[in-house]
Amino acid sequence: MVYQKMAYVYDQLMMDAPYDQWLQFTEEVFRQSGKKIKNVADLGCGTGEITALLADEGYNMIGIDYSSDMLAYAEQKAHDKKLPIHWLHQDLRELKGLSNLDAAVSYCDVINYITEDKDLEIVFQRVADSLSNGGLFLFDIHSLHHVEINCINQTFADVNDDVSYIWFCTEGDTPGEMHHDLTFFTFDGNSYERFDEYHHQKTYQIDFYKKLLVKAGFENLKIGYDFSLNHHENIQEAERIFFIAEKRSG
Repeated sequence: MVYQKMAYVYDQLMMDAPYDQWLQFTEEVFRQSGKKIKNVADLGCGTGEITALLADEGYNMIGIDYSSDMLAYAEQKAHDKKLPIHWLHQDLRELKGLSNLDAAVSYCDVINYITEDKDLEIVFQRVADSLSNGGLFLFDIHSLHHVEINCINQTFADVNDDVSYIWFCTEGDTPGEMHHDLTFFTFDGNSYERFDEYHHQKTYQIDFYKKLLVKAGFENLKIGYDFSLNHHENIQEAERIFFIAEKRSG
């Protein structure tokens, strides 16, 4: 679950990421809920792009990540923008110290890094414990279709002046599981430095996530597809699945 040296090049690699769509989706869910949402945690916040966007909209934000390097970048960016965000260095499986949050979000397939059934159950329970009654939990995952068709056993590469990479994605032992082996080359003005990263992800069937959410104390579960809450004409072909859950009262 740790981004190591990748933290140094993460923002360059994610320049085309649909951050505005994550923001719009979040605010639409909040609006439709009819709830007063003020205090929000961003779980697995990375370099804080989504955290900062939400803070800029007036939410009281807490950014949480397991990578201290990612948090260092996030904190610097928030400081430069004069955004009062609180940052926490925590593993989501050991989430603690939070209570009465109005909402928690976890985007950019952070939950796919929880690759053990028991750990996923623990994370959902700890998120529930951090929310107020009726609080919202929003997260996204890679769909099984996307993993099987567009990811596993594929090779990806990109070459730029400052950062280049080659990325091998191989299938794991169980459906939805994938291993990422990445090699980066970064240019410091004089020479290139190589470093390697390994990442492990897994996605489950939608019903399995629903089962664990209900067990953790969530209700009123809703599913979105590819940043939309509307009915998806080709659900089976959706690449990103969104879950919206509400913590049960009492």
